[in-house]
Amino acid sequence: MRSSIFPLLPDPGCLLLLLVSWLFNPTRSEITSLDSGNIDDILNNADVALVNFYADWCRFSQMLHPIFEEASNVIKEEYPDKNQVVFARVDCDQHSDIAQRYRISKYPTLKLFRNGMMMKREYRGQRSVTAIADYIRQQKSNPIREVQDMEEISSLDRSRRNIVGYFEQKDTDNYRTFERVANILHDDCIFLSAFGAISKAERFSGDNVIYKPPGENAPDMVYLGSLTNFDLIYAWTQDKCVPLVREITFENGEELTEEGLPFLILFHMKDDLESLEKFQQEVARQLISEKGTINFLHADCDKFRHPLLHIQKTPADCPVIAIDSFRHMYVFPDFSDLSVPGKLKQFVLDLHSGKLHREFHHGPDPTDVAPGQPIQDLASSPPESSFQKLAPSEHRYTLLREKDEL
Repeated sequence: MRSSIFPLLPDPGCLLLLLVSWLFNPTRSEITSLDSGNIDDILNNADVALVNFYADWCRFSQMLHPIFEEASNVIKEEYPDKNQVVFARVDCDQHSDIAQRYRISKYPTLKLFRNGMMMKREYRGQRSVTAIADYIRQQKSNPIREVQDMEEISSLDRSRRNIVGYFEQKDTDNYRTFERVANILHDDCIFLSAFGAISKAERFSGDNVIYKPPGENAPDMVYLGSLTNFDLIYAWTQDKCVPLVREITFENGEELTEEGLPFLILFHMKDDLESLEKFQQEVARQLISEKGTINFLHADCDKFRHPLLHIQKTPADCPVIAIDSFRHMYVFPDFSDLSVPGKLKQFVLDLHSGKLHREFHHGPDPTDVAPGQPIQDLASSPPESSFQKLAPSEHRYTLLREKDEL
């Protein structure tokens, strides 16, 4: 009689060990690796993508990898559609062309993309699973507040920049384009929408988008272009939401320094709106052609006492205008000269030409000395940059400017 053959059953202890291992070591997420062949296709088709730009030799990158993967696991449970949220990474050693394309200056850098467009604000929150997951949830939330009564429009906070869209209905190309713009610029403006009967009075010539600038008496501005042309409405909205002269704070200082442009700063008391308005007008009048070569900023004198001390000023001296080149700080001689035609522009041009730096070391340029007046070679040291100290911390990143990787 042949003996029966029974399948071998695993030891119960082994089964328990496997179960515990599975519970406490879930399957690791598949983070999408980007290269020059797939990056555009993957990012363009993702509603939201968070991309980790890293280098394997960087210890901060190594520390972030498991956190990034676990955050991806958490989010993919909530947003299972692969195009809703993408977690991706770029090995910057292997793909230096991509790193240069997105101006990576430190490792690791987390950049947010919407439908292929990189957001100007990178992720700077805590490097923890909870914080990264919460950040993505926030990015997936609706950036547009739907109003139920036109009284909500009349009682808007006019200290903020508000963009209001009036639409016949939500399921239209007009609204979808508006929603796409709001997703990108919601950190810079408040976006609101009204539909149907509520918005009818504002739709006498069709769907309509209006900008309500800061100030109780500031006039509204109407968008006159096509509401389905994303490039046009985005450019118009960005122009309204991102002011020519921005406020610098301790919260956004690191972000502004990373733009790599010198600062032209008005230091003013918080309630001194007259000086700020005058500065904004002259920047728009004299320096619009310099946009992209220098950042136009204003700062609260009380909060930024330390930079003022660097240029031997106090809040009592405000308003004060200065340039921070990230090497040195230079003071505009007299605020009352602000409205003199060309005076502020010449101050900026003197920075670009190197004249400001030369004059600190050697006195006035020979061409600026009256005939017969002796030229003095006065060696001096301009105040060191103060805002450079707001640059990314070396304790959190590997800073590329100390190396030559890219």
